[in-house]
Amino acid sequence: MPVISYREAVRQALDEEMARDENVFIMGEEVGEYNGAYKVTQGLLDKYGPERVRDTPITEEGFAGIGIGAAMVGMRPVVEFMTFNFAFMAIDQIINNAAKMRHMSGGQIALPIVFRGPNGPAEYLSSQHSQACQTFYVHCPGLQVVAPSTPYDAKGLLKTAIRGNNPVIFLEAELMYSWQGEVPTEEYLIPFGQAAVRREGNDVTLIGYGKPMKLVENAAALLAEEGVEAEVIDLRSLRPLDEQAVYRSVRKTNRCVIVDESWPVCSVASYVGWLVSKNCFDVLDAPVECVTSEDVPMPYNHALELAVQPSVEKIVSAARRVLYKE
Repeated sequence: MPVISYREAVRQALDEEMARDENVFIMGEEVGEYNGAYKVTQGLLDKYGPERVRDTPITEEGFAGIGIGAAMVGMRPVVEFMTFNFAFMAIDQIINNAAKMRHMSGGQIALPIVFRGPNGPAEYLSSQHSQACQTFYVHCPGLQVVAPSTPYDAKGLLKTAIRGNNPVIFLEAELMYSWQGEVPTEEYLIPFGQAAVRREGNDVTLIGYGKPMKLVENAAALLAEEGVEAEVIDLRSLRPLDEQAVYRSVRKTNRCVIVDESWPVCSVASYVGWLVSKNCFDVLDAPVECVTSEDVPMPYNHALELAVQPSVEKIVSAARRVLYKE
């Protein structure tokens, strides 16, 4: 299979779905003339024109609302946020309109809209631009939330998101756009609600999603050098969540570490940890461990911003705690 970047995988998904369905269009800040802040939409304006690749003012609440209205009348908008930090300006539209319109209309109105863009810490962006925002959306019924960690998953999940009739929060990451991976040339879709087993193991389950999956897999490789075979689960889809994949793994390994780059309070990690503790209590040989960002605003200093985030060392240390009760 060809090896392409995460950026190119997202672009291919957009291009293929725009070619397949004339109701699909892209809107957001700098998506057209500038080819996207991270060059994800490069070339799409030339190919599809300004009617379907629409530059917007810096008005997140405004263009999110326009996208929701367009979805309500049969269009399939893909709304790009330059960063999900800026999407807080549109959270009323997303939470109160996009997430609830199907319910409030008694199922008469579909909401086929995708909100996508980079999420989570990057580098040297400080506390207002390095937030992992997934918890806000996973908390809300009516939204689907996905966080692909590979180019293959990014393309397959985005195509599924665009074809669906529910509002989708599609979480990318600035530091992932240049990551490389194999992506087939033939068309494929990845269903929501299906986790992926990235590595088989019998000693401890390591669970993650999105950008931190690279840390999780590196930690598993280090543990293997110590004779510990970790099973690595990539959630991929946060809502719906593949609970059964998590339970199957934990019932095999009897130990669980969950990695999440958001804050610990009310996080995806804390929720999954509760599910594991509740549904796998009888098989657990140690308490569930969560490795998250520290419960502080993101520092600007690079050494400090690395220190507050999950790391390979923190994940290995958590695994040792559940293995050896350190």
